[in-house]
Order: sequence, then C-alpha cells, then structure tokens
Amino acid sequence: MDVTLPVMPVTIAIDAGTSGVRAFAVDEAGQPVGWAYRELDQHFPQPGWVEHDPDDIWTAVETTLAELKAAFDEPVAAIGVTNQRETVVAWDRHTGETLHNAIVWQDRRTAARCQRLEDDGHLPLVRHATGLVLDPYFSATKMAWLLTEGGVHAGPRLAMSTVDSWILWKLTGGAVFATDPSNASRTMLYDIRHGAWSTELCDLFRVPVAALAEIRPTSGRFGVTADGIPVSALVGDQQAALFGQACLDAGMAKNTYGTGSFVLMNVGERCPDPVEGLLTTVAWALPGRPPVFALEGSIFATGAAISWLRDGLGVIDSPADIGPLAESVRDSEGVTFVPAFSGLGSPWWDPNARGTIVGLTRGSGRAQLARAAVEAMAYQTRDVVDAMTAGIGHPLTELRVDGGASVLDLLLQIQADQLRVPVARAAVRETTALGAAYLAGLAEGVWSSTEEVAALWREEATFTPRAPQSVVDSRHATWRRAVDRSRRWA
Repeated sequence: MDVTLPVMPVTIAIDAGTSGVRAFAVDEAGQPVGWAYRELDQHFPQPGWVEHDPDDIWTAVETTLAELKAAFDEPVAAIGVTNQRETVVAWDRHTGETLHNAIVWQDRRTAARCQRLEDDGHLPLVRHATGLVLDPYFSATKMAWLLTEGGVHAGPRLAMSTVDSWILWKLTGGAVFATDPSNASRTMLYDIRHGAWSTELCDLFRVPVAALAEIRPTSGRFGVTADGIPVSALVGDQQAALFGQACLDAGMAKNTYGTGSFVLMNVGERCPDPVEGLLTTVAWALPGRPPVFALEGSIFATGAAISWLRDGLGVIDSPADIGPLAESVRDSEGVTFVPAFSGLGSPWWDPNARGTIVGLTRGSGRAQLARAAVEAMAYQTRDVVDAMTAGIGHPLTELRVDGGASVLDLLLQIQADQLRVPVARAAVRETTALGAAYLAGLAEGVWSSTEEVAALWREEATFTPRAPQSVVDSRHATWRRAVDRSRRWA
C-alpha cells in the first residue's frame, strides 16, 4: 500500500548583511536545506563614508528569495528577517522612493557631531537610556545628518529606519512599517528600560518620532507577502546569532567573526547597569514575556582586515589563503597588527584610532602579517571578554563561535588559549540566519518552545587551551602596547 507522507514546511531566513544578502531555508530539525546569495556593492563617496543603495538591497532580497522558493516543493511556514544593524534607510512611504543611499554602520561621517554632543554633556543620558555610547556607529546621528546635510526633509511621508524595516515594508507591499526592540535598541533613540522611542532623545538628535517605525515583539506575525507567506520575525544580526547559537540562558555567550566581530552575552530579563567599554542591548522580545538583554562588545574590523590584506596589499589572493599562510610560521615573530580602519570599538570606543602595524623587521613578510591579522581577531575578542567578565563579576565558561573566520582552526585555538576556556564551533555556521528562522518558526508553531530550539544546537568542534599562561599573557601584553600606539591618532 502506498503511503503519502505529509509535506514538511521549511522556514526561510533573509539575512541582509553588510557584504551581501542570503536567503536560507531550514527544516524542522534545524538543518539547512538550501540557500541563495547575492553580493552587495559598497560605495565610499569620501574617506570614512560607507553607503549602500537600498534598492540594491531589496533587489538582492527579491532575487535570492525567489531563487530559493523555486527550489522547493515544500510550503514555506514563515519568513524571518535579520539584518546589518545601525545602517539607516530613508524613503517616501507613499511612493517607496528612496531618498538617499543607506548610511552603513561602518560610516564615520558623524564623528565630530558625536564628539560635540559628548562635550556638551549628553553622554550620561544616552548611556543610561539606551545602553550605548555616543559614537557614529549608531543610527541617530546618521538620521540627523540625512535631515540636516543629506537633503532628506521631515514630513508625514518620511520613513527612516534600519534595514529590517525597509525589507519588511517591501515584502508586505508597503503595508507594514515596523521594527523590533533588537534593532530599535541600536538606534540611540530607543529607551531600553521603558521599551519605547524616547522623545527626549529624538529631540536631542532632532529626529521626528513620526518618521520612526512601529515597535513590535521580535517574534510574531508582522504581515504577509504578496503570495501569502507570513513574515514572522525581525531581529538584528548579532542578536539572531545569539539565538541561533542557543545562548538562551543568562551567562551564555557567542562571538561572530564577520566583517567585524561581535561578542554577545545573554544577561537575562533584568536590564543591567552600564558596563564600562561595553554596550547593553535588547537581545530579543518574545510575545507576552519580558525582553531578554545582552551585553555586547562590538569589534569593527576582523574579517575586514583579511579583505584589506587581499584588496589593499595583495598579500593573499583569496580569504581562503589566510589560514595556510598564517599557519606556515610558528608565530608572528613580533609583528602586531591593530586593524583600526574605522576607529576602535569595544572596549575602547575611540573613533580617532587608526590602523597600526608594529614590530616589523627585515625578516617580516607575508606570512608574519597574515599571522598577525589572525592573532588580532583573538586579542580583540579577549579584550571584550575581559571587560565583560569584570563587569558581570563571574568568569566565562565557554564561548560559542560562528561566522566566516570561524573555519580557521588556528584562530579558534589561539582564542581558546587567550580566553582559557573551551571555544565551540557550531555545526551550522550560518547561525545568524538560523536564529531568524527559529524566531519566525516559533511564531508560526514550527517549534513549540525555546527549549525545543535549544535542543537542536550541535557543535562541530571544540578547542581547549594548550599554550602556557605566561606565553599567552606576554603576547597579549604586546598587543595592548600596539593598541596604545593606534589610539587617538587622527
């Protein structure tokens, strides 16, 4: 007798990152079953300025989503959207016309504006209300620049938000203009203690509240696409990775090695007091529950340093070359590379730092520089984790890792040596997309609980400390000396 098995739905995540857009399909076991990708062009109109064309972002979303859906006979249970955070898009909500290129999170054009605000005494307000620092990394001064210098005019038709809102608005045919707390908490306009846009901060930055998106829980049905698929999660990329890594209990932490690196630690449902050098952010907000908070260390350049070695210096032909080249030498032989191309993020928050290479000798070459770039990823992460554990008062017991550079066994061994804890690489490395899919699937009943999601996590490999403590600390001390030389340079 023939038996017709039920058709199992897939959940799709749209991961709109800095370098490209990926549509990613996940089955009910949390396993990836397909993906499509399109690279995004970045535009650099002036030194320190970084932009995207918002229409290019949408075209990449539309193309990858169509390509992925065409590959499956299975129904799609839900779509979750995860995105590069802090990047600002402005558009006319009647016509859909974009009003300026998107200003990307890496952009530094508002550094002087941030410094003036700090000099005028506004940092304590920003720090307490938002958990952030006054830095051009965040969205508020980007929005202010668009309104004062970018030719964007305030009015009832203006929409200004992060990339998640732009994609949702396009997916729903202009029917829904919304965001979630994980993205709102990156704007410097959202009061994380009260869970709402702050009129005081909007007045400070001269950003009209009416131009901002409605805030809804991270997981829940936001709207439907033209072909009836629910859009059921919006979440910032790093918070999505924290969820995808199943860091669902307080004290669990992850690091994503991407263009930059982002260390997040789940600190539970109580908003912590500010920790020096770190950010406090909303991790996610599930319907009917208090929001979950995270401490975050934002490192601006890790994978970006590898790209620079390829594009700027020609040291490597492909990012895949970095591992074998770095492993061809025992250590960097004293070469130390601080990739502060856009200033330094956590725990320094110095927009005036600049990239520095020290310790060069006549014997230094491509291999030593490659090794120094890999070591810099681990050292920067240690700096953040040291600040994090000091701030919360207890040590880290494990770090879960993902992102492109997590394929480097050398990096993860150095990381374990520096942190003195196990470093676990997830079996599914696309944890950002996985987190968005889980959050969307939870809203539509694909998974019944966060406990069910946590049970799906698997590790591929774990690295434990091997190097002597004295060697580890000596190398880190040399790194800190190099950081001191890079700071306050501009």
